[in-house]
Amino acid sequence: MKNQRIFPGIIMIGFGAYFLLQQAGITIFQQFFTWPTLLIIVGIAFLGQGFGANDHEAILPGVIMSGFGLHFHLVGHVSFWPTNTIGMLILIISIGFFLRFQKTNTGLFQAFLFLILAVLLLFYDKIAGYFGLLQNGMSLVWKFWPVLLIVVGIYFLLKKKK
Repeated sequence: MKNQRIFPGIIMIGFGAYFLLQQAGITIFQQFFTWPTLLIIVGIAFLGQGFGANDHEAILPGVIMSGFGLHFHLVGHVSFWPTNTIGMLILIISIGFFLRFQKTNTGLFQAFLFLILAVLLLFYDKIAGYFGLLQNGMSLVWKFWPVLLIVVGIYFLLKKKK
């Protein structure tokens, strides 16, 4: 049986500490009194539920929420952090699927699909530069690659189970 006390316990402790530090006015934590910190707290609660209570379905939302919060904290403050938000968010989703796959053995295909999409988005300029010689032919492909995603998505929706 799954322990249902971990998630609300972490939420209460995290939000309580957040608001206590905010009311105390400690300037060292001033940059953390933002909405991404709340995302991280909720994400950590999901991760605690996922790993601590063996509720492995909670791992994916935990990674997504804490990863998104971490990304929005770091994107403007750390020089090496990628600024391509869409690519990073899709990469975080991919990491969540990989971590959930380790516990449930489901979602590996989705993990790789999101990983490939994230790499394409994060390194689009470099990939397009490598194909610079084929610019004219490849520009049409690069322009309409989202159509391929739509077609593959429709295929998965309409594909019948055997």
